[in-house]
Amino acid sequence: MHTMWKGTISFGLVNIPVKMHAATENKDIKLRQLHKECQSPIKYEKTCPVCDKEVDNDDIVKAYEYAKNKFVILEEEELKALQKEQEDKAVEIVDFVKLEEIDPIYFEKTYFLSPNEGGSKAYSLLRSALTDSGKIGIAKMIIRSKEQLAVIRVYQNTLVAETIHYPDEVRDVQDVPNVPEEGKTDEKELETAKMLVEQLTTEFNPEKYTDEYRTALLELIEDKKNNKDYTATAAPEGKPAPDAATNLMDALQASLDRAKQDKPKPPQPKPKTKEKAVKKKKAAT
Repeated sequence: MHTMWKGTISFGLVNIPVKMHAATENKDIKLRQLHKECQSPIKYEKTCPVCDKEVDNDDIVKAYEYAKNKFVILEEEELKALQKEQEDKAVEIVDFVKLEEIDPIYFEKTYFLSPNEGGSKAYSLLRSALTDSGKIGIAKMIIRSKEQLAVIRVYQNTLVAETIHYPDEVRDVQDVPNVPEEGKTDEKELETAKMLVEQLTTEFNPEKYTDEYRTALLELIEDKKNNKDYTATAAPEGKPAPDAATNLMDALQASLDRAKQDKPKPPQPKPKTKEKAVKKKKAAT
C-alpha cells in the first residue's frame, strides 16, 4: 500500500511515528473524449483569452479573487513560507470524545495509519486505550499543505485518521429551501411507515451493496471491445505532413508571388506638355 505521508501522532507526551495510506479509492469509470473524425483524444490547454495564446506554467501566478475580476496576487515564496511553518507539526490529538457525538455530515475522507519504525508499542497502546475507553481522538494535521481537522479512531484493529470538516465549512441548514415545518402527522400513516421500517431493518453488511451502473458499464465495454465497429485507435499526434510535391509547389508559388511584389517597376515616361509639343512641331518645319 502506497505511503502518502509520514509523521507522528502525539497525545500528551506520547509520540507515535506513523505512515499514512489512502483507505478508499475512486472506482468511477473515466471516459475520454475523442475527436469524432479521427478518434484522437481531445486536449485541454491553458490559454489566455486576452492574449489569445497558450500559457506556460512559468507564466502562471496564483491569486485570490476577492471581488469580481479583482485579485490579490500571492507569490510562490509567500505560499512556501506558510507551508514551511506547518511542516514540522505532527498529528496532535487535542481532545477525546465519543464517536456518536459527531454527525456524519462532518466526515470527509479516511486514511489508514500504520506504525513507522519504533512505533509499534506506542501504536498498540493508543489503539487499546481508544478501544477500551470507547473514545476517539480529535486531532489537527497537515495534508497537502492544508491544515485539517481529523478523527483518530480504531477500525478493525487498525488506527485510521478521518478528516472532518470545520464547522464553518458545513452550510447552515436554515438555507435549505422548501423544507416543511413540523406538522401534525396522521397517526395511521405514521404507524404504517414504522411497520415498514421494522420489516426492512437488518444488520449492516457492506458486501451486499454494489454499484450496479458501474458493473453494467464495464460489461458493455467488454462486449464492445471485441467488435471492431465500436473500437477506435487514435491517430498519431501532430498534423499529417503534406505531400512533398505539394510543399514544393506551394514554396515555388509563394516565391513567385513575393518576387512579383518586390520587383521594381520600370520608370514610366513623363507625359508631354502642350508647350513642348508645339516647339517640337516648329523645329521640324
